[in-house]
Amino acid sequence: MSVEKILWQEDATGLAALVNKGDISPVELVDAAISRAAKTAHDINAIAEKLFDQARGRAAAVDRRLPLAGVPFAIKDLGIAMKGVPIHSGSKVPVSVADFDSVLTDRYLAAGLVPIATSTTPEHGLRLVTESAAFGITRNPWNTGHVTGGSSGGAAALVAAGVVPVAHASDGGGSIRVPAACNGLVGLKTSRGRIPMSPLASEGWYGFVVNHAVTRSVRDSALLLDLTYGPDNLAPYAARPPHGSFAAAAARDPGKLKLAVYRKSPLGLDISAETLKALDAAVALARDGGHSVEEIDLPFIGRGFMMDFVTCVASAVAGALRSESERVGRPVGGEIERATRVVGRFGELVSGGAVYAALERLSATSRQLMTHTAAYDAVLMPVLAHPPLKCGAMDPTGADDFLENMLDKLHLTPLLKVKALLGQLMDKSLWFTHWPAIQNVSGQPSIALPVHITADGLPLGIQAAGRHGDEETLLSLAAQMEKLSGWRERRAPLQVPA
Repeated sequence: MSVEKILWQEDATGLAALVNKGDISPVELVDAAISRAAKTAHDINAIAEKLFDQARGRAAAVDRRLPLAGVPFAIKDLGIAMKGVPIHSGSKVPVSVADFDSVLTDRYLAAGLVPIATSTTPEHGLRLVTESAAFGITRNPWNTGHVTGGSSGGAAALVAAGVVPVAHASDGGGSIRVPAACNGLVGLKTSRGRIPMSPLASEGWYGFVVNHAVTRSVRDSALLLDLTYGPDNLAPYAARPPHGSFAAAAARDPGKLKLAVYRKSPLGLDISAETLKALDAAVALARDGGHSVEEIDLPFIGRGFMMDFVTCVASAVAGALRSESERVGRPVGGEIERATRVVGRFGELVSGGAVYAALERLSATSRQLMTHTAAYDAVLMPVLAHPPLKCGAMDPTGADDFLENMLDKLHLTPLLKVKALLGQLMDKSLWFTHWPAIQNVSGQPSIALPVHITADGLPLGIQAAGRHGDEETLLSLAAQMEKLSGWRERRAPLQVPA
């Protein structure tokens, strides 16, 4: 069997085992990943920066005894530093180049992973599809006419296409779980404070943003978490430590769990029949595993909650654009995309008091959510309201395009203080995916699982949200569902190796 076929077929844990045994070399694996990256580049357009020469050097020198020795990897082009590697953040604004590695990068390298590229992201991670003026459209390996999700869409495309078996990702409003759900992958959004963001940042979006990965298997997600979690001296807080290893949790039977299922849209928007089929598939798998599943409602998670989330994100974007202007020494408004500019301007209009009040309301609702669901080991709910969309489907058209253009050109952003108008724009931004921001606000872990394939052959995952700090239960449940379903063996049909 060719090395490319092995790379395409195995998960990271399996590849590392082959390296550890001496059956395959890190250089062979990395060369195969680089070759596959070239073969699929036109189809998926998922790479921001090629790190091929550095990767070959690392592969030649890596200690084969390391837990993920020689495994090809990708790092997202946003929110993480790798010494000497340009960070575009999905934007046309001049790049920044760090002279240090993030703590998380150090942990990846210490595990033996070999980054071969940085992966594409929408500008500043704002869209839940990976389409940008800077890099164009990143496409879904299951059907390249469809989106790969966002904002970790490049990471998910590279994993689903068999270029790398696991890739770094981050999640501030669903940006790990949405691409995982679109691409038939496992995507764990970790508990707040589980993985440090230092020294590049202390936190992102008021603590909404977390880092982890998109993976082919549950065991890969668990092992990588074992190798990267934990406090750092510069991190302001940390999630409570697990009872044991995450890998051990993924390997054990979860026992009989008490689960809930939440079916409603917090925005009150349409949910596709395919999404409900996916949720039913997850419920059926859970019941096959011996778990009880109870239907629940979360009436306090509604449009007001989502409006507060959007308001806080807008203020964070305004701050980020200020920082970018200070970094490059001039205003960057002319170099960013229209939608980013509008969001940033709205964020500038929101007072500090209004943002603080919104955060207080979000915190109060989060406490209510955790109290309401405390009796359940996990809550199943959708990630996507619709199957993966056709590329370009999230672009504003007609009246929406006219409105956004007028808000931008005529500097009419103050109109967004009218709740009805802001709500209209919120719905246009989030109609594809209504749920993931809930856990970004509450800080709870949530794992996207590839439970369903639509009639058109597209993946459509759902998520299981757990108690704060309890990734172990989620990983144990997810691994059992993975075994029952056989989804780990599924691969996208793009450029299948002979």
